[in-house]
Amino acid sequence: MFQPNQLTVGVFFPIEAYKGSIPTMQHQVELAQRAEALGYAALWVRDVPLYDPTFGDVGQIFDPWVYLGYMAAQTDRIALATGSIIFSQRHPLHLAKSAASVDQLSQGRLVMGVASGDRPVEFPAFGVDFETRGDRFRQTFADFRQALATEFPVMRSSLTQMEGADLLPKPVNGSIPLLVTGHSRQTPEWIAEHADGWLYYPRHPHMQARMIQDWRALVDRVAPGRFKPYAQSLYVDLVDDPTAAATPIHLGYRLGRDRLLDLLLHLRDIGVNHVGLNLKYGERPAGDVLEEIGREVLPHIHSEVLTHGRVSVG
Repeated sequence: MFQPNQLTVGVFFPIEAYKGSIPTMQHQVELAQRAEALGYAALWVRDVPLYDPTFGDVGQIFDPWVYLGYMAAQTDRIALATGSIIFSQRHPLHLAKSAASVDQLSQGRLVMGVASGDRPVEFPAFGVDFETRGDRFRQTFADFRQALATEFPVMRSSLTQMEGADLLPKPVNGSIPLLVTGHSRQTPEWIAEHADGWLYYPRHPHMQARMIQDWRALVDRVAPGRFKPYAQSLYVDLVDDPTAAATPIHLGYRLGRDRLLDLLLHLRDIGVNHVGLNLKYGERPAGDVLEEIGREVLPHIHSEVLTHGRVSVG
């Protein structure tokens, strides 16, 4: 899914163009399998535990861990990614158990974007203080890693008190890649040191280029010799005319496939390693868009198709 100086493309669930906040979730297995066959690198799920009518859509509706387990059984190679699991709302041992289970059942295909959360209505519902979610995120991050990396860990934190017990299963490859989403109320230095990569939102390409340059410099300073990828999401409304110019929509563009290819190649050239496409705002059926991008765009992007969906980081 991630390689230095290369770009791969994934797609977010629901693979559907729809109005309003709640998708139909129809034909998702067939579309996911088609995405895998076409060479998409990842299937992305979101973590939206509660429906807040004042704050966007509900993602794929279903619990991310249940849905990832379901999709793991329906696919073979494509990476299974989260964009993003809200670390500040769940106990780190529950998170570690769920993540390692999906990783084992998918034979090591799990890649996790993680975040501190930004929907204020959710936090009192879970009994979590909204203002201190950044501190809770850091502690959850540390406890999650320790529980998965160590046999019978001795854990003495503000969230976890454990001794004489172990958490099973462990990840297939010893760890699960963690990409911090946005800043998650952390400093860039903390993210560069502790995360396996950075997952960010689409920005103007010139701003994105500066951010990636700063990210690479930070990683070189705090983790010399390690490759830590930069990934982003992108909403796309692909129109029928392949030459149609790009016009902005929410967190993305309405454009033809030729301009999408130009944009993706530019993102590759400035250092983006993965783009997760979201088709929600499309005017055309998502299956048609998935097919056109897979046949007419991806062959020019993917210089190497990995034989397995597992992330490769330094």
